Amino acid sequence: MPVITLLTDYGIKDSYVAEMKGAILRILPEATLVDISHDVGNYSIEEGAFHMARSVPYFPEGTIHVGVVDPTVGSERGAIIIKAKGAYLVGPDNGLLAPAAERLGVEKVYRISKRDLLPERLSDVFDGRDTFGPTGALLAKGVDPEEIGHEVEDYIRSPMYECTVEDGVVEATVIHVDGFGNLVTNVTYEVLDGLGTTEGSKFKVGISENEHTLPYVRRFSAVPKGDLLLLVAGGGYMELAVNQGNARERLGIGRGEKVRLTLL
Repeated sequence: MPVITLLTDYGIKDSYVAEMKGAILRILPEATLVDISHDVGNYSIEEGAFHMARSVPYFPEGTIHVGVVDPTVGSERGAIIIKAKGAYLVGPDNGLLAPAAERLGVEKVYRISKRDLLPERLSDVFDGRDTFGPTGALLAKGVDPEEIGHEVEDYIRSPMYECTVEDGVVEATVIHVDGFGNLVTNVTYEVLDGLGTTEGSKFKVGISENEHTLPYVRRFSAVPKGDLLLLVAGGGYMELAVNQGNARERLGIGRGEKVRLTLL
């Protein structure tokens, strides 16, 4: 049974999500629809990208991921399909899909340019219902993406997800602040392994003009209550956190802030 995930900033107060699901089910009634989130902050491409990138590795092969956080809907911005390893991602070409696709491994990119198989466009500003949802349904049905679009060489990426490592120093960025105040960075297991990080390693952490020496641990309770720590939680990205506390309030930083990490 095909699985299609949905992520939008539509919220659930209005009928937008239901209309989008209806458009999908008219094409593929047997689809399993999974809501990643519809409470992404309005117009927040970065927040949507984070939740999609965090979620996609846990779905079965062949899943179609449809994302719609689209501040410039109705403009000339592209509408794309990304063929990634084991999945397709569908949405606006504005950086929303890039982190998730790159986490899986990008294989091909198509710009949606053929509407022969898509339903009638009813609005110029509701691509979730009229373009992206139906495209996801067609892909889940087995339609080749070349019947919906043409292959392109490039797509808009999200540089916020690309940390740099030079001479053992990681220049990282806070990409998300969760409901507990944990500061999620763009540092992955691959980066940590490349540094030779092990449980109990310590990092010098530079934030603006301040520096902290923090342990890298596997669980929050590895440090006393109220202490700062570094760990990779369920999403696969390293976080600055406080055991039973709020790192955002403690450190006074948020999404987009730079963090400098040096393994000691």
